[in-house]
Amino acid sequence: FQIMKQVPVRFDLKTSHIPMYSAEKLSSLKDTDWNDFLQRVCSLLDSTEKNTGAARSKLNLLYYLCTVAIHKEVASRLISSQLFPILIQQLRAAANWDIRAKVARVIGLLALHTSELGENVPVSEAIILLTELIRENFRNSKLKQCLLPTLGELLYLIASEEEKREHSRECWIVPLAAYTVLMRCLREGVRLFHC
Repeated sequence: FQIMKQVPVRFDLKTSHIPMYSAEKLSSLKDTDWNDFLQRVCSLLDSTEKNTGAARSKLNLLYYLCTVAIHKEVASRLISSQLFPILIQQLRAAANWDIRAKVARVIGLLALHTSELGENVPVSEAIILLTELIRENFRNSKLKQCLLPTLGELLYLIASEEEKREHSRECWIVPLAAYTVLMRCLREGVRLFHC
């Protein structure tokens, strides 16, 4: 397999509708400021506007989230927040595949960099959705290359969390279909890389 080199992520501060703090600043925000920041991020992502400007704003926000999601403390706070279910919803419903691809990348980065995972984080829902999307778009290798790394990161995160706990509480169900799809992709020799 060939793992493609990541293209650096760039976001535009000038066109942002929310404050784009550094990861260090985010990790030191007081609870009220953190909640205000999260609220603004979630409402921008959840916006149902269909114009080009709205799509551009969402993409810019997703590029920004990619840069802060590599910070362990920020990733842990974001994955456990109300943002994660909204990311899943965007992965399911966004009309624009660029947005879906970037959402998948944010989810993958959060899974990779989080240091702890709460039992209430809907990781299973994300895995089920990614599995369905890969299956529905199996002949589209570009889409698979966007979605497979995220599926792999989530599976690895669950395995790591299960290993840390003495007793598996089965709070994260991994459907057999996820492994089937993953193995089928690997057999076909897909070159994996994040979008």
